[in-house]
Amino acid sequence: MRKGYGPMVSIACAHVVLIPRDAWWTAAFNAPPRETEIYCDIATPAEWRSSHEVSMVDLDLDVLRKRTDGSTLMDDEDEFAEHQVRYGYPADVIAEAEAAGRWLMDAVDGRAEPFGDASRAWLAMVDGERP
Repeated sequence: MRKGYGPMVSIACAHVVLIPRDAWWTAAFNAPPRETEIYCDIATPAEWRSSHEVSMVDLDLDVLRKRTDGSTLMDDEDEFAEHQVRYGYPADVIAEAEAAGRWLMDAVDGRAEPFGDASRAWLAMVDGERP
């Protein structure tokens, strides 16, 4: 994975990433021992530039579920508010990001798919185990 034109980023544990079409979020499902089971980035809808390149703008707001206690929380609300001013986010972008955050909080906390058990089989394939 690469953020912008920066260097490639490698994550040490097994994980799968869901990048839905026409949604204002992405989700990373992490295998143990990562303390964060699910990490969702609120972002502009993905643009597929080719079969191996996707582009989106991370809007700083995140929703995550902790593996340790199963709690779901919204993170970086302060950065999101600061960047609305600094980068002049349009009102429709702010509204879409906030709506995506509310939806994700409910879906992740309620374990609605794909935030329930669906990722286990994919993680098992990446981690070399059977589901």
